[in-house]
Amino acid sequence: MKEVTKMATEAKQTPLVIARQFVSNRKEYDTLAQNIKLHDPEFVYIIGRGTSDHAGVFGKYLIETEMGLPVASAAPSVNSVYGKSLRLKRALVFVISQSGRSPDIIAQTEMAKREGALCVALVNDETSPLKDIADVFIPLCAGPEIAVAATKSYMATLSALLSIVAIYTKNSALISALIELPASLIAIIESPPILSAKQLAPLDRCVVLGRAFGYAISREIALKMKEVCGIQAEAFSSAEFLHGPISLLNRDVAIVNVHISDASSDHHMAQIAEVERRGASVYPLLYTSNDIHPLIAPLLIMQRFYLDIEMAARELGMNPDSPTGLKKVTETV
Repeated sequence: MKEVTKMATEAKQTPLVIARQFVSNRKEYDTLAQNIKLHDPEFVYIIGRGTSDHAGVFGKYLIETEMGLPVASAAPSVNSVYGKSLRLKRALVFVISQSGRSPDIIAQTEMAKREGALCVALVNDETSPLKDIADVFIPLCAGPEIAVAATKSYMATLSALLSIVAIYTKNSALISALIELPASLIAIIESPPILSAKQLAPLDRCVVLGRAFGYAISREIALKMKEVCGIQAEAFSSAEFLHGPISLLNRDVAIVNVHISDASSDHHMAQIAEVERRGASVYPLLYTSNDIHPLIAPLLIMQRFYLDIEMAARELGMNPDSPTGLKKVTETV
Protein backbone atom coordinates (compact mmCIF):
# COMPACT_ATOMS: atom_id res chain seq x y z
CA MET A 1 0.00 0.00 0.00
CA LYS A 2 1.23 3.47 -0.85
CA GLU A 3 2.52 5.25 2.26
CA VAL A 4 0.52 8.33 3.26
CA THR A 5 2.73 10.97 4.84
CA LYS A 6 1.70 14.00 6.84
CA MET A 7 3.35 16.21 4.22
CA ALA A 8 1.24 14.76 1.38
CA THR A 9 -1.94 14.81 3.46
CA GLU A 10 -1.49 18.45 4.41
CA ALA A 11 -0.47 19.54 0.91
CA LYS A 12 -3.69 18.03 -0.44
CA GLN A 13 -5.72 20.03 2.10
CA THR A 14 -4.69 23.30 0.42
CA PRO A 15 -7.79 23.73 -1.80
CA LEU A 16 -10.11 23.44 1.21
CA VAL A 17 -7.87 25.78 3.25
CA ILE A 18 -7.93 28.49 0.59
CA ALA A 19 -11.68 28.20 0.00
CA ARG A 20 -12.31 28.49 3.76
CA GLN A 21 -9.85 31.34 4.17
CA PHE A 22 -11.34 33.56 1.46
CA VAL A 23 -14.82 33.33 3.00
CA SER A 24 -13.79 33.47 6.67
CA ASN A 25 -11.46 36.46 6.29
CA ARG A 26 -13.52 38.64 3.96
CA LYS A 27 -14.49 41.03 6.78
CA GLU A 28 -10.82 41.32 7.86
CA TYR A 29 -9.74 42.02 4.27
CA ASP A 30 -12.32 44.79 3.91
CA THR A 31 -11.30 46.32 7.27
CA LEU A 32 -7.64 46.17 6.34
CA ALA A 33 -8.29 47.87 2.99
CA GLN A 34 -9.91 50.76 4.85
CA ASN A 35 -7.07 50.94 7.36
CA ILE A 36 -4.45 51.01 4.61
CA LYS A 37 -6.24 53.91 2.93
CA LEU A 38 -6.38 55.82 6.24
CA HIS A 39 -2.72 55.13 7.08
CA ASP A 40 -1.61 56.04 3.54
CA PRO A 41 1.73 54.17 3.76
CA GLU A 42 4.78 55.19 1.78
CA PHE A 43 6.35 51.72 1.83
CA VAL A 44 5.85 48.15 3.01
CA TYR A 45 8.07 46.28 5.46
CA ILE A 46 7.80 42.47 5.66
CA ILE A 47 8.91 40.47 8.71
CA GLY A 48 9.41 36.69 8.45
CA ARG A 49 11.86 33.80 8.63
CA GLY A 50 12.34 30.70 6.46
CA THR A 51 9.27 29.72 4.45
CA SER A 52 7.46 32.82 5.73
CA ASP A 53 10.28 35.01 4.43
CA HIS A 54 9.94 33.29 1.05
CA ALA A 55 6.24 34.16 1.06
CA GLY A 56 7.36 37.73 1.70
CA VAL A 57 9.37 37.71 -1.55
CA PHE A 58 6.14 36.82 -3.37
CA GLY A 59 4.49 39.66 -1.46
CA LYS A 60 7.19 42.07 -2.62
CA TYR A 61 6.54 41.41 -6.30
CA LEU A 62 2.77 41.42 -5.73
CA ILE A 63 2.62 44.68 -3.78
CA GLU A 64 5.10 46.54 -5.96
CA THR A 65 3.40 45.54 -9.23
CA GLU A 66 -0.21 45.88 -8.05
CA MET A 67 -0.10 48.62 -5.37
CA GLY A 68 2.94 50.63 -6.47
CA LEU A 69 4.52 50.65 -2.99
CA PRO A 70 8.21 49.81 -2.47
CA VAL A 71 8.75 46.74 -0.29
CA ALA A 72 11.65 45.97 2.06
CA SER A 73 12.44 42.73 3.87
CA ALA A 74 13.15 42.97 7.59
CA ALA A 75 16.37 41.85 9.28
CA PRO A 76 14.88 40.91 12.68
CA SER A 77 18.32 40.82 14.36
CA VAL A 78 18.56 44.62 13.95
CA ASN A 79 16.11 44.92 16.83
CA SER A 80 16.30 41.61 18.71
CA VAL A 81 20.12 41.39 18.80
CA TYR A 82 21.35 44.95 18.18
CA GLY A 83 18.49 46.69 19.97
CA LYS A 84 17.91 49.24 17.22
CA SER A 85 14.61 50.81 16.24
CA LEU A 86 13.66 51.90 12.73
CA ARG A 87 11.62 54.84 11.47
CA LEU A 88 8.50 52.98 10.37
CA LYS A 89 5.79 55.58 11.00
CA ARG A 90 4.84 55.67 7.31
CA ALA A 91 5.13 51.90 6.87
CA LEU A 92 2.62 49.16 6.28
CA VAL A 93 4.14 46.15 8.06
CA PHE A 94 3.27 42.54 7.29
CA VAL A 95 4.37 39.96 9.84
CA ILE A 96 4.27 36.45 8.40
CA SER A 97 4.58 33.33 10.56
CA GLN A 98 3.12 29.86 10.94
CA SER A 99 3.38 29.79 14.74
CA GLY A 100 3.86 33.49 15.52
CA ARG A 101 6.05 32.59 18.50
CA SER A 102 9.66 33.23 17.54
CA PRO A 103 11.08 35.86 19.94
CA ASP A 104 12.86 37.84 17.21
CA ILE A 105 9.69 38.09 15.10
CA ILE A 106 7.68 39.22 18.13
CA ALA A 107 10.33 41.79 19.12
CA GLN A 108 10.50 43.21 15.58
CA THR A 109 6.71 43.53 15.48
CA GLU A 110 6.60 45.29 18.86
CA MET A 111 9.25 47.74 17.64
CA ALA A 112 7.30 48.45 14.44
CA LYS A 113 4.12 49.07 16.44
CA ARG A 114 5.93 51.46 18.81
CA GLU A 115 7.31 53.36 15.84
CA GLY A 116 3.81 54.01 14.46
CA ALA A 117 3.57 51.45 11.64
CA LEU A 118 0.28 49.86 10.61
CA CYS A 119 1.01 46.24 11.59
CA VAL A 120 -0.73 43.30 9.95
CA ALA A 121 -0.09 39.75 11.18
CA LEU A 122 -0.59 36.82 8.80
CA VAL A 123 -0.35 33.90 11.23
CA ASN A 124 -1.71 30.36 11.28
CA ASP A 125 -1.76 29.83 15.08
CA GLU A 126 -4.57 32.04 16.36
CA THR A 127 -3.23 31.79 19.93
CA SER A 128 -0.02 33.56 18.88
CA PRO A 129 1.08 36.58 20.97
CA LEU A 130 1.09 38.54 17.70
CA LYS A 131 -2.71 38.62 17.84
CA ASP A 132 -2.49 41.11 20.71
CA ILE A 133 0.31 43.17 19.14
CA ALA A 134 -0.76 43.69 15.53
CA ASP A 135 -3.36 46.26 14.47
CA VAL A 136 -4.99 43.71 12.16
CA PHE A 137 -4.73 39.94 12.62
CA ILE A 138 -5.39 37.80 9.53
CA PRO A 139 -5.60 34.07 10.38
CA LEU A 140 -4.21 31.83 7.65
CA CYS A 141 -6.97 29.28 8.38
CA ALA A 142 -4.67 26.36 7.46
CA GLY A 143 -5.53 24.36 10.56
CA PRO A 144 -2.92 22.33 12.43
CA GLU A 145 0.21 21.77 10.34
CA ILE A 146 2.10 18.82 11.81
CA ALA A 147 4.55 18.04 9.01
CA VAL A 148 7.93 19.70 9.52
CA ALA A 149 8.02 20.82 5.88
CA ALA A 150 5.43 23.59 5.57
CA THR A 151 3.07 23.29 2.61
CA LYS A 152 -0.50 24.45 3.17
CA SER A 153 0.52 27.32 5.48
CA TYR A 154 2.84 28.72 2.78
CA MET A 155 0.09 28.43 0.18
CA ALA A 156 -2.39 30.02 2.58
CA THR A 157 0.00 32.95 3.05
CA LEU A 158 0.23 33.52 -0.70
CA SER A 159 -3.55 33.36 -1.07
CA ALA A 160 -4.02 35.78 1.85
CA LEU A 161 -1.59 38.27 0.30
CA LEU A 162 -3.38 37.92 -3.04
CA SER A 163 -6.76 38.47 -1.39
CA ILE A 164 -5.58 41.55 0.51
CA VAL A 165 -4.16 43.13 -2.63
CA ALA A 166 -7.13 42.13 -4.82
CA ILE A 167 -9.66 43.66 -2.44
CA TYR A 168 -7.60 46.79 -1.74
CA THR A 169 -7.10 47.47 -5.47
CA LYS A 170 -10.64 46.28 -6.39
CA ASN A 171 -9.17 43.90 -8.97
CA SER A 172 -12.28 41.99 -10.06
CA ALA A 173 -10.36 39.62 -12.36
CA LEU A 174 -8.06 38.57 -9.53
CA ILE A 175 -10.95 38.20 -7.09
CA SER A 176 -12.69 35.89 -9.57
CA ALA A 177 -9.48 33.89 -10.03
CA LEU A 178 -9.17 33.50 -6.26
CA ILE A 179 -12.73 32.19 -6.03
CA GLU A 180 -11.90 29.64 -8.73
CA LEU A 181 -8.49 28.79 -7.28
CA PRO A 182 -9.57 25.81 -5.08
CA ALA A 183 -11.04 24.01 -8.10
CA SER A 184 -7.86 24.72 -10.10
CA LEU A 185 -5.74 23.30 -7.29
CA ILE A 186 -7.86 20.14 -7.14
CA ALA A 187 -7.28 19.65 -10.87
CA ILE A 188 -3.51 20.00 -10.31
CA ILE A 189 -3.61 17.48 -7.46
CA GLU A 190 -5.29 15.00 -9.78
CA SER A 191 -2.80 15.63 -12.61
CA PRO A 192 0.30 13.45 -13.30
CA PRO A 193 3.62 14.20 -11.56
CA ILE A 194 6.10 16.53 -13.27
CA LEU A 195 9.29 16.06 -11.22
CA SER A 196 10.30 12.46 -10.50
CA ALA A 197 12.66 10.51 -8.25
CA LYS A 198 14.45 9.31 -11.39
CA GLN A 199 15.31 12.91 -12.28
CA LEU A 200 16.35 13.85 -8.74
CA ALA A 201 18.31 10.69 -7.82
CA PRO A 202 21.57 11.72 -9.58
CA LEU A 203 21.51 15.28 -8.21
CA ASP A 204 23.76 16.37 -5.36
CA ARG A 205 23.08 20.01 -6.20
CA CYS A 206 20.98 22.10 -8.55
CA VAL A 207 19.98 25.65 -9.37
CA VAL A 208 16.33 26.75 -9.38
CA LEU A 209 15.71 29.56 -11.88
CA GLY A 210 12.66 31.82 -12.16
CA ARG A 211 11.94 35.41 -13.01
CA ALA A 212 9.90 37.82 -10.84
CA PHE A 213 7.02 35.73 -9.41
CA GLY A 214 8.78 32.60 -10.67
CA TYR A 215 11.87 33.61 -8.70
CA ALA A 216 9.71 34.29 -5.64
CA ILE A 217 8.51 30.68 -5.48
CA SER A 218 11.96 29.39 -6.55
CA ARG A 219 13.17 30.31 -3.06
CA GLU A 220 10.62 27.97 -1.49
CA ILE A 221 11.27 25.24 -4.07
CA ALA A 222 15.00 25.31 -3.30
CA LEU A 223 14.34 25.17 0.44
CA LYS A 224 12.08 22.13 0.09
CA MET A 225 14.65 20.34 -2.10
CA LYS A 226 17.16 20.82 0.73
CA GLU A 227 14.73 19.90 3.52
CA VAL A 228 12.97 16.93 1.96
CA CYS A 229 15.51 15.41 -0.46
CA GLY A 230 18.86 16.63 0.87
CA ILE A 231 19.77 18.29 -2.45
CA GLN A 232 21.90 21.42 -2.26
CA ALA A 233 19.57 23.69 -4.23
CA GLU A 234 20.00 27.42 -4.68
CA ALA A 235 17.45 29.83 -6.17
CA PHE A 236 18.35 32.68 -8.51
CA SER A 237 16.51 35.13 -10.66
CA SER A 238 17.20 33.91 -14.20
CA ALA A 239 18.39 37.45 -15.01
CA GLU A 240 20.72 37.56 -12.00
CA PHE A 241 22.10 34.10 -12.80
CA LEU A 242 23.78 35.48 -15.92
CA HIS A 243 25.70 38.00 -13.78
CA GLY A 244 28.32 35.60 -12.43
CA PRO A 245 26.59 32.50 -11.04
CA ILE A 246 26.28 31.04 -14.56
CA SER A 247 29.90 29.92 -14.11
CA LEU A 248 28.45 27.16 -11.90
CA LEU A 249 27.52 25.38 -15.12
CA ASN A 250 31.20 24.48 -15.43
CA ARG A 251 30.54 22.08 -12.54
CA ASP A 252 27.69 20.26 -14.30
CA VAL A 253 24.89 21.80 -12.24
CA ALA A 254 21.31 20.92 -13.21
CA ILE A 255 18.69 23.64 -13.68
CA VAL A 256 15.08 23.52 -12.45
CA ASN A 257 13.01 25.84 -14.65
CA VAL A 258 10.18 27.75 -12.92
CA HIS A 259 8.29 29.39 -15.77
CA ILE A 260 5.36 31.75 -15.22
CA SER A 261 3.39 32.81 -18.30
CA ASP A 262 3.33 36.56 -17.60
CA ALA A 263 5.22 39.69 -18.67
CA SER A 264 8.51 38.07 -17.60
CA SER A 265 8.01 34.95 -19.72
CA ASP A 266 9.92 35.85 -22.90
CA HIS A 267 12.88 37.24 -20.93
CA HIS A 268 13.04 34.21 -18.67
CA MET A 269 12.83 31.68 -21.50
CA ALA A 270 15.58 33.50 -23.41
CA GLN A 271 17.81 33.00 -20.37
CA ILE A 272 16.80 29.35 -20.07
CA ALA A 273 17.72 28.90 -23.74
CA GLU A 274 21.13 30.40 -22.95
CA VAL A 275 21.87 27.96 -20.12
CA GLU A 276 20.75 25.09 -22.35
CA ARG A 277 23.08 26.37 -25.07
CA ARG A 278 25.88 26.18 -22.54
CA GLY A 279 25.11 22.53 -21.89
CA ALA A 280 22.95 22.60 -18.75
CA SER A 281 20.38 19.88 -18.09
CA VAL A 282 17.04 21.67 -17.59
CA TYR A 283 14.10 20.18 -15.69
CA PRO A 284 10.83 22.10 -16.23
CA LEU A 285 8.19 22.30 -13.54
CA LEU A 286 4.49 22.63 -14.27
CA TYR A 287 3.92 25.09 -17.12
CA THR A 288 0.84 27.29 -16.77
CA SER A 289 -0.85 28.67 -19.85
CA ASN A 290 -2.21 32.08 -20.74
CA ASP A 291 -5.66 30.83 -19.69
CA ILE A 292 -4.56 30.96 -16.04
CA HIS A 293 -4.45 34.30 -14.24
CA PRO A 294 -0.69 34.95 -13.96
CA LEU A 295 -0.91 35.82 -10.26
CA ILE A 296 -2.54 32.45 -9.54
CA ALA A 297 -0.06 30.42 -11.60
CA PRO A 298 2.67 30.30 -8.89
CA LEU A 299 0.27 28.56 -6.50
CA LEU A 300 -0.56 25.90 -9.07
CA ILE A 301 3.14 25.24 -9.64
CA MET A 302 3.75 24.95 -5.89
CA GLN A 303 0.82 22.59 -5.40
CA ARG A 304 2.21 20.12 -7.95
CA PHE A 305 5.78 20.56 -6.72
CA TYR A 306 4.94 19.79 -3.08
CA LEU A 307 3.33 16.48 -4.07
CA ASP A 308 6.15 15.61 -6.47
CA ILE A 309 8.97 16.30 -4.01
CA GLU A 310 7.18 14.31 -1.29
CA MET A 311 6.74 11.33 -3.63
CA ALA A 312 10.32 11.54 -4.86
CA ALA A 313 11.67 11.61 -1.31
CA ARG A 314 9.80 8.42 -0.41
CA GLU A 315 10.96 6.68 -3.58
CA LEU A 316 14.54 7.67 -2.74
CA GLY A 317 14.21 6.06 0.71
CA MET A 318 13.79 9.30 2.69
CA ASN A 319 11.10 10.26 5.17
CA PRO A 320 9.63 13.65 4.18
CA ASP A 321 7.95 13.91 7.58
CA SER A 322 11.24 13.73 9.44
CA PRO A 323 13.94 15.82 7.72
CA THR A 324 17.32 15.47 9.42
CA GLY A 325 17.97 18.07 12.11
CA LEU A 326 14.72 20.00 11.67
CA LYS A 327 11.75 20.66 13.95
CA LYS A 328 8.38 22.26 13.29
CA VAL A 329 8.64 25.41 15.40
CA THR A 330 11.99 27.19 15.31
CA GLU A 331 12.48 29.98 17.83
CA THR A 332 15.36 32.38 17.20
CA VAL A 333 16.44 35.47 19.11
